[in-house]
Amino acid sequence: MAQKILSRKELGDIVWSACDTFRGAIDPAEYKNYILTMLFVKYLSDLKRDRVEELKSRYGDDAERLERALKRERFVLPENADFYTLYSDRDEANIGERINIALMNIEDANKLKLDGVFRNIDFNSEAALGQTADRNRRLRQLLEDFADPRLDLRPSVVGNRDIIGDVYEYLIGKFAADAGKKAGEFYTPAEVSTLLAKLVDAKPGDRICDPACGSGSLLIKVAREIGDKDYFLAGQESNGSTWALCRMNMFLHNMDSAQIEWCDTISSPGLVEGDELMRFDVVIANPPFSLKKWGYANAKTDKFNRFHRGLPPKSRGDYAFISHMIEIAMAGKGKVGVIVPHGVLFRSGAEGTIRRKLIEENLLEAVIGLPEKLFFGTSIPAAIMIFNKGRKPWKMAESERDQHVLFIDASQDYADGTRQNTLRDRDIEKALSTFDAFEEVDKYAYPATLAEL
Repeated sequence: MAQKILSRKELGDIVWSACDTFRGAIDPAEYKNYILTMLFVKYLSDLKRDRVEELKSRYGDDAERLERALKRERFVLPENADFYTLYSDRDEANIGERINIALMNIEDANKLKLDGVFRNIDFNSEAALGQTADRNRRLRQLLEDFADPRLDLRPSVVGNRDIIGDVYEYLIGKFAADAGKKAGEFYTPAEVSTLLAKLVDAKPGDRICDPACGSGSLLIKVAREIGDKDYFLAGQESNGSTWALCRMNMFLHNMDSAQIEWCDTISSPGLVEGDELMRFDVVIANPPFSLKKWGYANAKTDKFNRFHRGLPPKSRGDYAFISHMIEIAMAGKGKVGVIVPHGVLFRSGAEGTIRRKLIEENLLEAVIGLPEKLFFGTSIPAAIMIFNKGRKPWKMAESERDQHVLFIDASQDYADGTRQNTLRDRDIEKALSTFDAFEEVDKYAYPATLAEL
């Protein structure tokens, strides 16, 4: 009988059940790293199993040709570094150490793609996984959970669907729901990512960047909206563990060429070409809200001159990220979409000075107010700001669109949730169609002139 092809949710639920091994003993923001890393190793192992069967049907018992072919694969999985070897060793007293060695060997065999990806995860950590007996029990159970015969990730079983990447995204969303306040460090709710991706409307050939990319979900959403493989993705992430999740996420979505840098976006950006910041057609982000320690001291002497409109206040980094994003958007055409707390829209002082200059330069195109309780870890409402470096200066503006800034109040359109509210498809479509029309809608949208602003 042919094996049933499971849906994304069915596969995700099987993996999610493996989390029971850690619940109550480890913080969800931490154990996600173990679960998602093991999923990645299982994916590489099943990918190799499928490929070996295919190559054997072609080369028969010619071991030399088989080995040569495997070395040219997208990923190289060294002997004894696969999931099935680890599973057979699950009762060994040093199983945590064995998993670490396997991960190190996988990195070494795939230097260009995976260098450093596993350096922040330690399967032999007493601090994270408990003393030896507890740690071994948890790791044994984890391996047994992933050995579930239904969790067969071979392409010949799951087909050509982008299902493994979808399962990964599904799990990150589930972890975010469990992780509370820490979730904001690595995840933007899927429907908010969808809205922002559609608003910036990336095109084939675009260079796309998220300078606060977290686990990469927003970048992936923007890329998928293109409906084409012709794009370049880049991101920056300051948290090492989250950076690793993002790299794995890109590989699982077959976006291997994405350039994801582990760095501090404000103090030491990694996306540079020569002595200049890399420039992009589309820049999107959900930066940390009102970050206190954002790099104020270094910003005073910023060698990239990103803060020429003014230095953001020491205790709030919102406009530091906004300034960076606008700076790396291509002159004359770059688009910027950024999620911000409402205070960004009205606070005075240094922020007011920067905001005024952005408006006077006619860079701000639209502001979309969002409902409260959309984001994990905070109940405050947020907004999306759209900047467009293709807009004409106010005095030269000819089109109605360039002569106005559109304000959309989408704060009342959502589905109620116990812990989190969500945007429905119709809420997203309403905001998008209003943005496209760029016209006044009673009690919902208003295009403001420079004089009004």
